[in-house]
Amino acid sequence: MAAPLTPDLGRRAFQASLLAAPLPTLAAGGPPVLLGIDGEFGLQNSTSAQAIELGVRIAVDQVNARGGVLGGRPLSIVTRDHRSIPARGIQNIAEFAAMPDLVALFGGRFSPVVIEQLPALKAAKVPFLAVWSAADAIVDNGSTPNYAFRLSLRDSLAMPFMMTRAKARGVLRVGLLLTNTAWGRSNLAAVQKYEATSKLPKVVGTAWYNWQEKSLVEPYLRLVRLGAQAILLVANDDEAATLVREMARLEPTQRVPVLSHWGITGGRFFSGAGDALPQVDFSVVQTFSFFRAPPAQLATFLASAKAHRIQRIEDIESPVGTAHAYDMTHILAKAIDLAGTTDRPAVRDALERVKFHDGLVRRYAPPFTPTRHEALGTAQLLMARYRDDGVLVPAER
Repeated sequence: MAAPLTPDLGRRAFQASLLAAPLPTLAAGGPPVLLGIDGEFGLQNSTSAQAIELGVRIAVDQVNARGGVLGGRPLSIVTRDHRSIPARGIQNIAEFAAMPDLVALFGGRFSPVVIEQLPALKAAKVPFLAVWSAADAIVDNGSTPNYAFRLSLRDSLAMPFMMTRAKARGVLRVGLLLTNTAWGRSNLAAVQKYEATSKLPKVVGTAWYNWQEKSLVEPYLRLVRLGAQAILLVANDDEAATLVREMARLEPTQRVPVLSHWGITGGRFFSGAGDALPQVDFSVVQTFSFFRAPPAQLATFLASAKAHRIQRIEDIESPVGTAHAYDMTHILAKAIDLAGTTDRPAVRDALERVKFHDGLVRRYAPPFTPTRHEALGTAQLLMARYRDDGVLVPAER
């Protein structure tokens, strides 16, 4: 796992120090403009919400240093913890919506939580910025106007990409090991759509498991017995770590490559898998790596990140969450200025009209349009692996 932020300050203490930070003093232009973050802050071993908050905070520092928005109003951050529980998330939406100067809300990692929140978000008319959650239905929600914008992976990109990467490795038959949630079903739909036009690799079977399952070895072995030469895994960090530990105890001939969706990178997967990980061929899809970031944008990011105890890119846990949130915050700041107001429908409209942003993840030209609320595409996808020190790096295969 990445090195701790400081020897004497752990992740939880770091989060507490951020949340305890005073709000900016009033600027000449007026009171702070609020950005909400609704995430799984209190979920044990999760690092995703903290990564998102880190990216937002670094970008907010930069925006405020150059004068804020709307002629001098500083940006400020408000967080709420839904602990991955949809009912908590829905209550948080009501609290955020009641804040007069809140212009938009950043979501967390878990697609099932966000999908349950969609009706409340629609009713509140709060622009929702998905910087991690990948289920297609979050953006493809049928609402007009659509208040959801995503700068993140989506399942209909992730699963076909993993299928093609498996095929490139000579895999002819794959098994799907999926979480029994809306996220898992979204990924199954993505594979089925891929199969309609591509015959290889062939899906030999689909096995389901429940959230926080204590063992995944039986559904895994069922797929291997069906002839799967690789497994496409949709899991979060704890279930994936369980599977890796169980695979390491199997005979080598029973261990097939695992190509994983990126939920595992939102928590302590590396430490959970432990010494078992080097015994398993395990890779994970990503949209971004700091090791491939444009040098100029990376230097700007790191210069500001030092104030948040980030000295090098290896210090960043859950790097995609930080990078996505960082870019989205800058795009949002441009939209606020373009709207000329904190009126949420006006900010929503302006997000569709931002013409350009040169970000960490990509050059957005434009980030969004009235008919496209997805900022990323296939060109951003890559597979990554964990180094021996727990740092996630791009992989050749």
